[in-house]
Amino acid sequence: MTTALTSNEQAIQFVDRLRQEAATPSEPVSTAEVTKETQIIAIYGKGGIGKSFTLANLSYMMAQQGKKVLLIGCDPKSDTTSLLFGGRACPTIIETSAKKKLAGEAVSIGDVCFKRDGVYAMELGGPEVGRGCGGRGIIHGFELLEKLGFHEWGFDYVLLDFLGDVVCGGFGLPIARDMCQKVIVVASNDLQSLYVANNVCSAVEYFRKLGGNVGVAGMVINRDDGTGEAANFAQEVGIPILSTIPANEDIRRKSASYEIIGRPDSVWGPMFEELAQNVATSEPMRPKPMTQDQLLGLFAASAVGRDVVLEPATQFDMCGRTDDTRPTLEVVYDEV
Repeated sequence: MTTALTSNEQAIQFVDRLRQEAATPSEPVSTAEVTKETQIIAIYGKGGIGKSFTLANLSYMMAQQGKKVLLIGCDPKSDTTSLLFGGRACPTIIETSAKKKLAGEAVSIGDVCFKRDGVYAMELGGPEVGRGCGGRGIIHGFELLEKLGFHEWGFDYVLLDFLGDVVCGGFGLPIARDMCQKVIVVASNDLQSLYVANNVCSAVEYFRKLGGNVGVAGMVINRDDGTGEAANFAQEVGIPILSTIPANEDIRRKSASYEIIGRPDSVWGPMFEELAQNVATSEPMRPKPMTQDQLLGLFAASAVGRDVVLEPATQFDMCGRTDDTRPTLEVVYDEV
């Protein structure tokens, strides 16, 4: 007769499973050269800044230009391929791998990689909320890609869409382990997106000092309203602007309805043709990250609160009273 577990026992088992997962060592990710001259490019940016929009249209334009392109979503939200596939959700590698493992089956390319008009795309995915580490999910996804022959695939471009807000190991994998040749940042004229872009530049410079080879190839300014902060940032850190996408209602509306605008026959086609050319020819560079004060200096003082004075709190503020300072009981010996 099987005895049902109490809620406390179930909770203990769940915690034990999490500890076992966290303690499992990660397999080293291969850094072997690909068998073809493939440009592997990692794109970083603040969540919601338009990375997926930029990449979906960029990859589509590259494919229309005759390039073989693989787009890999490395954001736990798994929304990189949504625009490319007209809003349809793409089965993720992590979810598919878990289902196949339970069924005792192996994962094949057709289970996780899908294509549209010459663009090949897949999503790494992430764990359920509160049930795992997103960064570890990224590492697990790349381990599976290795088993599927990632370094033998013959693509002209592999575009990796990474969330820039998160700075843990899994999301910094391409930079830390030289898995890509160059990084592109997507930002706008706001402090938070430029803060993320500056963090990415700092990570690149840090690993370059440790012997890494990844560089920043440039910035895409999305939703540009003409105020110029992003352009000034790019100039200060020493990276080129690859494209400036305006804050335009037509672009916003078409993007919201999952419509690709990076088509040769589109009014926005020339903009993405230029971006594709700039991405292809841009060279990885060592950026010069800004300090927090320098970053704030790009904006008006009234916009970022630089005119605020820090007023130290007092013991009375914290407790509603002021305690007497009593002499210490420590024995202090005079020097001989």
